[in-house]
Amino acid sequence: QVQLVESGGGLVQPGGFLRLSCAASGIIFTIDEMGWYRQVPGEQRESVAKVTSSNVTDYSDFAKGRFTIFRDNAKNSVYLQKDSLKTEDEDVYYCTEGVRNYSYHHDSYKFWGQGTQVTVSS
Repeated sequence: QVQLVESGGGLVQPGGFLRLSCAASGIIFTIDEMGWYRQVPGEQRESVAKVTSSNVTDYSDFAKGRFTIFRDNAKNSVYLQKDSLKTEDEDVYYCTEGVRNYSYHHDSYKFWGQGTQVTVSS
């Protein structure tokens, strides 16, 4: 029904920056909360940043001050601007979008992207 496609990951030097992008396609009436998670090897996936449909943002302590989340509703997309990257930022990042497929749906369903690898190394 809905697919999320991520892009923007890759190799970056410490202190550098990346912008991750995530675009949804399919049957979409509206999108509620959008977010980004990271997968630390051997641990549970954890939230990095979220943005509501009213553009209220929330960041984990890990991301505060260095990452910025924003959305483009016209493109059904969410972005994560990552600045001042450190080696500990190296993970697989997943986007999520809470999609309501039809106007009569009261609740949204959280769809996930396929994940994009961010590698921080000199």
